[in-house]
Amino acid sequence: MSGAVATLETPVLRRPPRWLVPVAVGVVLLAGYLTMRGTATLPHDDEAAPFLAVNEARDWVDSNRNDNPLFLYGVNYVRIYLGELYAAFETVLFALGWPGLIGALGALGWLAGGWRLALLGVGGFAALGVLGVWEASVRTLALVLTSVLVALAVGLPLGVWAGRSARVRRALTPVLDVMQIMPTFAYLTPMVLFFGIGPSSATVATLIYAMPVAIRITALAVERVSPTAIEASASLGATRWQTLRKVQLPMARETIALAINQAIMMALSMVVIAALISAPGLGSDIIRGLSRANVGFMLPAGIAIVVMAIVLDRLTMAAAKRERTAQAAPSGPRRYAVAGAIAVAGVVAATLLPARFPDAWILRVGPPVTEAVNWAKFSWYDVTTAIRNVTSDLLLNPLQDVLTSTPWWLVAAAVLALAWWASGPRPALTALACLLGLALLGLWEHSMATLTTVLVAVTVTLLLGLLLGVAAARSRGFSAVQRPLLDAAQTMPSIVYLLPALALFGATRFTAIFASVIYAVPPVVRLVEDGIRGVSPTTVEAALSAGSTGGQLLWKVQLPMARGAILLAANQGIVMTLAMVVVGGMVGAGGLGYDVVTGFSQHSEFGMGFVAGVGTVLLGIMLDRITQGADRRSSPPSKRMNTA
Repeated sequence: MSGAVATLETPVLRRPPRWLVPVAVGVVLLAGYLTMRGTATLPHDDEAAPFLAVNEARDWVDSNRNDNPLFLYGVNYVRIYLGELYAAFETVLFALGWPGLIGALGALGWLAGGWRLALLGVGGFAALGVLGVWEASVRTLALVLTSVLVALAVGLPLGVWAGRSARVRRALTPVLDVMQIMPTFAYLTPMVLFFGIGPSSATVATLIYAMPVAIRITALAVERVSPTAIEASASLGATRWQTLRKVQLPMARETIALAINQAIMMALSMVVIAALISAPGLGSDIIRGLSRANVGFMLPAGIAIVVMAIVLDRLTMAAAKRERTAQAAPSGPRRYAVAGAIAVAGVVAATLLPARFPDAWILRVGPPVTEAVNWAKFSWYDVTTAIRNVTSDLLLNPLQDVLTSTPWWLVAAAVLALAWWASGPRPALTALACLLGLALLGLWEHSMATLTTVLVAVTVTLLLGLLLGVAAARSRGFSAVQRPLLDAAQTMPSIVYLLPALALFGATRFTAIFASVIYAVPPVVRLVEDGIRGVSPTTVEAALSAGSTGGQLLWKVQLPMARGAILLAANQGIVMTLAMVVVGGMVGAGGLGYDVVTGFSQHSEFGMGFVAGVGTVLLGIMLDRITQGADRRSSPPSKRMNTA
């Protein structure tokens, strides 16, 4: 008798492919667009209620400026004190004379890093005179010193507090997000409203722009101090104040110096924009050159700001690493004696040489540059016009038409789905709230126009950033050639990029995109390069030993493992592009940037400009939340092996 064994097989439930849900959602959204296109749109209204409410608030401030205690005993005193502080810096710097100030920079360079930095300080500040912008450079330096001093006086203590308290850090984070995403133009309007025009309002706008980075980096520096060192200090009976002063701050010194360094860089980029509210210095030349579309006129001022930024950057970073580079300069009394001799030589020279920088030593670079730009403009007219028109007709206009003709609720659903898929539920709800805020503020149509420009600019930026970053990561020679170009590009004020773009392409949206790409590419390249270089050498060697080609190594190992850095690059590219697109409102970019610029320049449109600045912040936070958490998504679940 033969027996049969019955085998019961449990059916295996297979997970649907990971791509199925996004594709299904995309199909549903596309079907919704095709069937409901042109309905439930929100056209722009110049008389929207939020605009009128802000105008009324402005009128109240204008009427009560000289009566309300808030202004009499608060705002007015801040304006007076900041004005006096700026005047003090300006007086001291001009009193040194151009040889004395150059000697002072040489002495600081010697103290910070030796003879190389001394030569950089002397040569860099001498170049300001050779460019013919000495007096404007001194005024810019005085404004930067005033702004950075106040920003650090407030920002460093807040950063230390945030680094020691998670509760304080959580409370400050949204405020800092708004301060960093707010377009630079949007700072100017309330500054004029409360502080008038001149150095005081420019100082407040600049320090607000420079303070967030100082707070963030300082908090990070204090937070990262070794817990073991803190516990050891506490076990020896040190109080919290003693631990902070003798352990945490000394161990965080280099990173705090980076906070100072970055605050100076941010201040230098802001003082150019602040020229629109009569900030003294180099910015006024750049603004005048921009208004005349004259590259040669503003180029000396633009180069001067880059030179000043490089000198101050190298000095502050070298001062932080002085102990590591002590061999570069003698130590002890001799070191200070040489620095004193350099400074005294400058002061003595100031008594012997003319008070003004000699005209015979000035290099006139403006006229030949203007001729070269005009030649390029007319010689390349057909090419630049074709590039601009093709991009507008085939990409910008169709994409903007899709976004503005789609029902607002369908756009909101698409943003919610994308953010949920990319970053999770909480960022998705935040992104949705920001988008709905744009609708409530009456900025929907112009926000979609700005989003169009940002999406195109970010796409081009990421493509270029990936190509250049990968090339730099795979070739140290290419990286060495590219790095100084990236350094110069990152120190150049954002508004300077508009001049060559305007000269080549005229006043259009494409001009803002072109300038945005140049402005945003350097940090993207750096992040991509660092991410690929950060892939474990062991992993790379294992892939090569398994027979992977260079292309396979890149696509299947390095890029996937550098995903976090690449997504961070995308995040930074979006934020920087958005900031530049708003500045591009000066050259015909349209959208929210145009609203901000119009609100600043026309008194009757103040409300629209201010609200558009708030709208830009909401748009930036929305895009930031979509990309910010993408690198924290869980990896796809591994396939289960079923054996019979």
